Amino acid sequence: MLYSESMAATQTARERARAELTREIKDEARRQLAEVGALGLSLRAVARELGMVSSALYRYFSSREELLTALIVDAYNAVGEAAEAADDPKKGPLERWASIWHAVRAWAKAHPHEYALIYGSPIPGYQAPQDTVAPAGRVAFALVAVLRDANLRVETEVGEMPIELLHQLDALTEILKINLGPETASRLIMAWTQLFGMINFELFGQYVGSVDPADAFFAHGVRQMAEFTGIKMTG
Repeated sequence: MLYSESMAATQTARERARAELTREIKDEARRQLAEVGALGLSLRAVARELGMVSSALYRYFSSREELLTALIVDAYNAVGEAAEAADDPKKGPLERWASIWHAVRAWAKAHPHEYALIYGSPIPGYQAPQDTVAPAGRVAFALVAVLRDANLRVETEVGEMPIELLHQLDALTEILKINLGPETASRLIMAWTQLFGMINFELFGQYVGSVDPADAFFAHGVRQMAEFTGIKMTG
């Protein structure tokens, strides 16, 4: 019995040590992202900065792509957590919607290199695995929750909507278990795209000479996209 307890305690200590070193590896990789970008990220450079031989680091991440995936999943989860934490179901739809948008923007401005990793230019030669899909949808699901709880449905003519898009939206609303209707669902996707498009333009300097700083423009866009999806200005 004592031997078993000792083994369990030792294994737990090893797990803690592994988790700690894994965190240090990812922290160093994030620091390098800020200096050389995703394309320049190197396992050898990470190992060198941590005082490790590269062969030891490969026990934690078998490839550069695996390390990139871990950083991407972490970034998606971090911005998703920011969106979810900002949402208060006790408040009105417009306030909830605005809180989520502003929280996502604040996270992006505080973590520009991690944001660029997930919403910037694609990394040449890197193919995101299925592991990234669920974390990538957390912000969208936070916005879906606002529309679902408000029981919103934009009633418009959909006769001119392409049949392929109708099928896609029907499948999406079935997966999400929401009854938004195809037009509301399409507008939600447009708004979701607009959220990150506005942030991209701001972070990557595309608003310089027009609406820079972008605080007022972003706040205006938040309300416009809320109304576009069916949230009333009095909500």
